[in-house]
Amino acid sequence: MTTETPTDVFEEHRPVLVGVAYRMLGRLADAEDVVQEAWLRWSGADRSAVREPRGYLVRTTTRLAIDRLRQIKSRGETYVGPWLPEPYVTDFGATVPDTADRAVLADSVSLAVLVVMESLSPLERAVFVLREAFGYPYAEIAAMLDRGEAAVRQLAGRARKHVDERRPRYDVDPVQRRDLTERFLAAATDGDLDGLLALLAPDVRLVGDSGGKSRAPLRVVESADKVGRFLLGAARRTIPDVSFRFLELNGGPALLVLSGDKPDSVLQVDVADGRAQSVYIIRNPDKLRHLADA
Repeated sequence: MTTETPTDVFEEHRPVLVGVAYRMLGRLADAEDVVQEAWLRWSGADRSAVREPRGYLVRTTTRLAIDRLRQIKSRGETYVGPWLPEPYVTDFGATVPDTADRAVLADSVSLAVLVVMESLSPLERAVFVLREAFGYPYAEIAAMLDRGEAAVRQLAGRARKHVDERRPRYDVDPVQRRDLTERFLAAATDGDLDGLLALLAPDVRLVGDSGGKSRAPLRVVESADKVGRFLLGAARRTIPDVSFRFLELNGGPALLVLSGDKPDSVLQVDVADGRAQSVYIIRNPDKLRHLADA
């Protein structure tokens, strides 16, 4: 008979804890710091009094993430250019059956939703993540946050309404998204403006995140013509030893552009009605380092 050690128990639940913290914070470094602090709390706790380790760990991680959110609330005021979440490697296609649950998980970690969630209060964001992404009952969320259940329901309603009203419309079908991204890449590398325009919605938006550390638009680019011409110009940029790799990021297919073995940029497209509605380009090197071995 084997007995699980505190480390075994924590590692069993680590993926959930990282998922909660990342959705709360939008940065892997912050999420990992929070999860490490949760480990320190767990290793020093009186575990004989903990009836449900997962609940204890999720509660601890959520509260730590709320505290971290309050500390970094002003990050958007000093960030150079548009801000996007750090790309998060997911593997829902291999680990979660093709069901409504997978669609909900993918949606809850998508760039579109995480950007909108930046404008929620820390408590609203915590309730939204626990309810929408992980399906916790309102009563359990209320206990985790030391709030009444009625108050938690109000927070959840406000958060859901806010996200629904502000996020772009898009389809979650990964096959359609990858197909359009491949056609997108082919048209851009061939210098085919007409081909690109045929793939772009008239009101498409391109959001580029460089943090001021590499070349990317410092404002959101809007309209098919402007986005298409920008992408053609970007495709003409010489990248030494360039290569491309598809991987699943934030619940959907994304294109990783490499210069040698060093990540240069990530491109992801939101699709609706067969056309690109939003194009996200991440070029901040601080947000791409972890993708070198992805």
